[in-house]
Amino acid sequence: MESYLLDWANLLLRWLHVITAIAWVGSSFYFVFLDSSLTPPVDEDLKKQGVNGELWAVHGGGFYHPVKFNVSPPKLPDHLHWFYWESYTTWLSGFALLTVSYLWNAKIYLVNPANPNAMGSGAAIVAALAFLVVFWLLYDGICRVFGQKKNGDAIVGALVLVLVCIAAFLACHIFPGQAAFLLMGAMLATSMSANVFFWIIPGQRTVVKALKEGQPVDPIHGKRGKQRSVHNTYFTLPVLFAMLSNHYGWLYSHELNWLVLILMMFAGAAIRQFFVMRHGFKLGRNAHPWPYALVGVLVLIGTALWLKPAPVASAAAAPAPVAQPAAPAAAAADGAAGYAQLAPLFQQHCVVCHGAALQQKNVRLDSPEQVKAHAQQIYQQVVQLRKMPFGNPGALSEDERNLVKRWYESGAPVN
Repeated sequence: MESYLLDWANLLLRWLHVITAIAWVGSSFYFVFLDSSLTPPVDEDLKKQGVNGELWAVHGGGFYHPVKFNVSPPKLPDHLHWFYWESYTTWLSGFALLTVSYLWNAKIYLVNPANPNAMGSGAAIVAALAFLVVFWLLYDGICRVFGQKKNGDAIVGALVLVLVCIAAFLACHIFPGQAAFLLMGAMLATSMSANVFFWIIPGQRTVVKALKEGQPVDPIHGKRGKQRSVHNTYFTLPVLFAMLSNHYGWLYSHELNWLVLILMMFAGAAIRQFFVMRHGFKLGRNAHPWPYALVGVLVLIGTALWLKPAPVASAAAAPAPVAQPAAPAAAAADGAAGYAQLAPLFQQHCVVCHGAALQQKNVRLDSPEQVKAHAQQIYQQVVQLRKMPFGNPGALSEDERNLVKRWYESGAPVN
């Protein structure tokens, strides 16, 4: 029953998280586009009102004319829309999903199977939460110290890149690969939402308060908010990659998975830079940003070539199976693998999560009948996606995966 309820919680939280993330990312992308596409106003009345940029657009059968004021409008409207619940709801639902999926079963998902005695469940939970908090404190400190200095954006960008690389290396050496990738995404997403909570919204509230009281508005609040908003847009694609990566075991199970993570996040940030600058190129403000897209695509292609699987020997020439008990005569005759050879493998690597005590995803693998019923899922998760054992796919050798492959392709016999 606990597993069933957790699955429902996982489903509903994931649904909410995706919906709110779409809203947050969509509004973020739109305002980056808007800010990059504004042109000086033509109308003299707009200039007198303090407008420094305008955009004409057509969408859904209507025409839109958004304008941007220098620091503040001459009169504050009665209704002012705030963009923050998209961020807060995304983070809250994401943290709840992290709790249900990983922290609740830390012993399975956060403790590194390669060295289970190095860190218990409690320590693993503390370490995971520390990644979220410590990164934000260090990142925020870098922005505070260097953000407003000469060449501050370049300095902050370089230091944050180094910080992300260090965090990726540590995460992949402390946690199993799948958890490490996910925590890196959660770490960056936490900083994105913290930027909204601690800097962007408070700065805007300060500006609105000053306007209502008839006080002069300090432009520093707008500059700081804009800087953090720009950081958020470059974090977006790396975060989305990290969140999607848990479906692809061949990514996070690589022995240099920390480098894989860094390369993929770097490619995402470079491609995002292309999309940010292309609006300025259309208006003649900067050169064509194709080099950023090219660098991002080349990094992706290079990583894909680097990770390509080595040729696998044919079933007839495959190494001796892991388990020693003889397979049924009919299976052995044509090089296929039998259930007797697989049973010890399932018992060692699978039953802890798919046995009598616990049935993750309602899958049970402690009897021949159950194994037969889930044969296709076993093949997909173990051979095609290389995702299992969950959190530590490296626990299975190539010989063991080939054993599962031969068993499934021979009809998945269990007798």
